[in-house]
Amino acid sequence: MTAFALQHVRVVDGLGRTRPDATVLIKGDRIAAVGDARQLAAPRGAARIDGRGLTLLPGLMDCHVHLCLGGDADVVQTVQQDDPALTLLKAVRYARQTLEAGFTTVRDVGFRDHSIFQLKRAIDSGLLAGPRIVAAGQVICMPNGHARFIGREADGPDAVVAAVQAQLDAGAEVVKFIASGGVLTPGTSPDSAQMTPEELSAGMTTARQAGCRVAAHAHSAQGMKNAIRAGAHSIEHATLMDEEAASLMKTHGTVMVPTLSALATTAGCSLACGVPATAVAKAKAMVARHKSSFKMARRAGIAIAMGTDAGTPFNFHGENAQELERMVALGMTPMDALVASTSAAARLIGIADQVGTIEAGKLADLVLVRGNPLSRITLLQDRERIVGVMQAGKWVSGPLAKKQ
Repeated sequence: MTAFALQHVRVVDGLGRTRPDATVLIKGDRIAAVGDARQLAAPRGAARIDGRGLTLLPGLMDCHVHLCLGGDADVVQTVQQDDPALTLLKAVRYARQTLEAGFTTVRDVGFRDHSIFQLKRAIDSGLLAGPRIVAAGQVICMPNGHARFIGREADGPDAVVAAVQAQLDAGAEVVKFIASGGVLTPGTSPDSAQMTPEELSAGMTTARQAGCRVAAHAHSAQGMKNAIRAGAHSIEHATLMDEEAASLMKTHGTVMVPTLSALATTAGCSLACGVPATAVAKAKAMVARHKSSFKMARRAGIAIAMGTDAGTPFNFHGENAQELERMVALGMTPMDALVASTSAAARLIGIADQVGTIEAGKLADLVLVRGNPLSRITLLQDRERIVGVMQAGKWVSGPLAKKQ
């Protein structure tokens, strides 16, 4: 059984605590012990790593990605033009880029078809390198609704239940509903609610009864309210939040996945970038409100889990850590942002018993970086500072992986 001892390393444990001079022992795929470097000795035969000047974090998590999208200017056109096999091959590359950036788990909340589950199996089996994937399959949307290019359209509660069951049968661990219009789909308005309360309730009840997590895309306040009342575990974006929606989220324990990067990268484009003009206009109109909603959620004490919407225009896989910088710019401390990207994300995804913190007994999903992200959160965006990415006790990326 492979054993590692990371000695004299700064540990940020994912729960808001720091050990400035620690030893972390890893045996097999698990964290065996965490303690003071002066008291916890490395076992005989363990590979020793001097952690001076380094920070050890739990593997980072992104709760909102689309591995079938690649950050193209017009992602809708790309996914419609590409053969499904090409989309899957691209997704293999995007998954590897995400892992190399220190993200050992992602929640894919919308793929063009069910091949995402085959990618997940290939990664789980060790055939391919990539983050642990918790996948939704296709999103559930109304006819001609937002995200139909990666979705299954359903009209009426019975059809919605059938659509949900199809995702569950394929292997979904989360089901994603489209509760408002969106930015990228032509002819839809982010201000408008989509799917009826009855449809959302029927679909979410089916998913929850199967033990599955439920996510809801919602920009509009009314879409948020409909989804919260129907039983969503998380609201994706929550862009146009009002006080009533914030109160409902707090009362129901609904998590906000803000995806600040998605609107920011689209709104930052000129028409010369190639992003459809309608999408740029919608994004620009909502950026300020999005920032206000994030601050409102913070004031209300709403739980926040990190998500980027990676794959949307110029929001590239492997650049996921930009979201932490954006959250800190809007008032989070670096520690808050790291908690949102580790233990809070793990709780939302439903895997907090396995990963998300540096504690004895947890799977050894870890990121070792040069420097201190609590002093400068942007260093997580510098690949040169990522010394090693560990997944289930094995170095899978970075210089340490090459030395195994």
